[in-house]
Amino acid sequence: MANLKLRRTENVNGDFYVDSSCIDCDTCRWMNPEVFYRVDEQSAVYHQPTNEKERLAALQALLACPTSSIGTVEKPQDIKNAQQSFPILVEENVYHCGYHSKKSYAAASYFIQHPEGNILVDSPRFTSPLVKRLEEMGGIRYMYLTHRDDIADHQKFAEHFQCQRILHADDISADTRNVEIQLTGLEPFTLTEDILIIPVPGHSKGHTVLLYKNKFLFTGDHLAWSENLHQLNAFRDFCWYSWTEQIKSMRKLANYSFEWVLPGHGRRFHADVETMQQQMHKCIELMEAVK
Repeated sequence: MANLKLRRTENVNGDFYVDSSCIDCDTCRWMNPEVFYRVDEQSAVYHQPTNEKERLAALQALLACPTSSIGTVEKPQDIKNAQQSFPILVEENVYHCGYHSKKSYAAASYFIQHPEGNILVDSPRFTSPLVKRLEEMGGIRYMYLTHRDDIADHQKFAEHFQCQRILHADDISADTRNVEIQLTGLEPFTLTEDILIIPVPGHSKGHTVLLYKNKFLFTGDHLAWSENLHQLNAFRDFCWYSWTEQIKSMRKLANYSFEWVLPGHGRRFHADVETMQQQMHKCIELMEAVK
């Protein structure tokens, strides 16, 4: 829980606040930019919610915060409404799980409600309100892990839902040695008729992305929208395997069509296919320039 004694002085007066335990993960700021902003390398509240919609969004950010750094002066009587709002609809049958985990440095996790069995993309925190909602929505058949970093509470989800986990063999570690489906090689893997898993080595050797309906691309730590650059980008400073390979992977990915980039870290991006293609090529040019 957030500590009122550690409330940052950069917060405006009012009920919601951020304390000094904030790790600057950006979760609250992209979830609710109307309330939260960045100052001195941490988040703070610059606008207190003034209506029910703004308050719900602020409470959703509070629940999603991986370090419980967001708090309220008064005990929120409507917190259950915010808990019930997760997972939050993105579009169609794709949802944002919230409840980011400190174990994955606040990586976002997503949920696809699929007719052939629901899919959890990367791992949120294993917390009772979210687990109950996922049960109500049909449970989990597959837990797809983009790469070795954002696995968080994968074991708890696997045990509870008896789901099959999917991870590339090149990213298997001691914590994931029991993953049920271990992908190999560099060829795309067809999970269902409308789901393709594409190997994109670079950030890690076994990183993959998931393309759903040629519309939704779940990118883990491979690709995201950069708020600073105002374009799609990869993150050179956080490339743990090979920048050269990541550029090759990005060129391969540019051959696919999609309208959504839904990353683990970084911000989402939504555009028509033509704009997305333009953004992909700009991203590749920038990557080559900083090689």
